[in-house]
Amino acid sequence: MSDPGWTSDIPTVKTSCEAFVDFSGQRGFVMIRFVSLNLFIAIFTILYCVLGLILSLFGASPQRIHFWVAVPWARVILCVCGIRVKATGKENVDPAVPRVYMTNHQSYFDIFALLAHLPVDFKFIMKQELMRIPILGPTMRRAGYIGIERKNPRKAVRSMNEAAKKIREGVSVLIFPEGTRSEDGRLQAFKKGGFNLALRSGCDIVPIAIGNSYRIVPKGSLKIRKGTFSLRVGRPIPVKGYSR
Repeated sequence: MSDPGWTSDIPTVKTSCEAFVDFSGQRGFVMIRFVSLNLFIAIFTILYCVLGLILSLFGASPQRIHFWVAVPWARVILCVCGIRVKATGKENVDPAVPRVYMTNHQSYFDIFALLAHLPVDFKFIMKQELMRIPILGPTMRRAGYIGIERKNPRKAVRSMNEAAKKIREGVSVLIFPEGTRSEDGRLQAFKKGGFNLALRSGCDIVPIAIGNSYRIVPKGSLKIRKGTFSLRVGRPIPVKGYSR
């Protein structure tokens, strides 16, 4: 995977969604924009989580919750926050073939970009702490996402077993092999769990490179900057012939 910080800022055209919350030219309203966007994300997330739980009660499958709830949720948030994603390589995604998608991680907005632009039903492998958040956690479980205890090897193995089961059922999974977000956009050391999962399942690895999202929302910050970042999907990498 190449260095994720390769792209330069790309000129953007203001959309109606961006204009609704555009206070960037008025210093006195910078704080208003900060508060309004984060408040919107919180409220909108709660509403969509409730929708997902209601749909699950009426028998909606995890796949439908992914496409009916998670995908539109992510697209609306990107639009309202004035953030564009330059996505390339979608032709390397085959919804009919289960694969292990691996991507670098720079910002929590990576999640919105992946949901909005990957045309496949995939299940995140994410830190277990997110699964403990009221309303959000139960919704993610209903969508089939997998929580992993990063500091508990036994529980981590169980999570990987669950991921392997989903792959056998024909569902792709997505993992952040760095294990956490990068503060400056540079790649960090990869954990081996995702690679072992691919070898064990015999499915291809699809690399994804995200560039410059750390400039939109840096790690540890809630300040959301308007702009564009990139998401590049690479060609599938076969694992046949490799061993653990």
